[in-house]
Amino acid sequence: MNGTTVRRALREIALVAALFLAYKMGRLLVDGHVTEAMNNASAVWHFERVLHLPSEAGLQTSLLSHEWWVRVANCFYAYVHFPATAIALIWMYVRKPETYLWMRRTLATLTAFALVIHAVFPLAPPRMLGSAGLVDTGRLFGPSVYGPPDTDTLSNQYAAMPSLHVGWAIVVALALMTTTAGWKRWLWLAHPAITLIVVVVTGNHYWLDAIAVMGLIVIVGALVPRAVAAPVFIPAQRLEPAPVSRTPSSRPRR
Repeated sequence: MNGTTVRRALREIALVAALFLAYKMGRLLVDGHVTEAMNNASAVWHFERVLHLPSEAGLQTSLLSHEWWVRVANCFYAYVHFPATAIALIWMYVRKPETYLWMRRTLATLTAFALVIHAVFPLAPPRMLGSAGLVDTGRLFGPSVYGPPDTDTLSNQYAAMPSLHVGWAIVVALALMTTTAGWKRWLWLAHPAITLIVVVVTGNHYWLDAIAVMGLIVIVGALVPRAVAAPVFIPAQRLEPAPVSRTPSSRPRR
């Protein structure tokens, strides 16, 4: 890559970093709303039971006896979300600039809408809800990306719905699917699928958080223009005058 490409790639990393920091700064929006976040958590948990959704606690319990897999899930939650999005943005910029524009705008719009919902509907994750029966796997086995909720000033732990972990993963998968032909393109959906399992197993999200972000992506998709293939400009060829064939002129007979 030349110098210009590298600078633009760094700019995209800065863009994703800004989105990530905006999510982190959402902590300021929920100051003084902890009780509301816990009440909302209880309401969401009971609503899931009404819908007969699978128990997040049951899924987590099935993995707790396999400490190695729990640590893998914790590492995925801590280290994959942000770097995977940044790398995908750079890759799309290099390979498919037209899709990259859609991806960037979609991520920005999705994050903005999510921050508004986080402020209006603060929601504690299931690991904080004692009646849910889940544990904080990050604190038990490590690594943990969060400190104690009452002293953590760097992250918004009451922003479970919608799940930006799942939302960003879906956008990344949809963008990367445009770079792959045939049945292999569907393999990219493994990224949001694994992300969904990870955020539930670690006790950071409810199933409804993922359902909510899917609905939000549909709305954002209607607002953000779809990727359109960039026109290919073919330089006009210089037209030379056709050669004039010179034949001996015939003279009239006398």
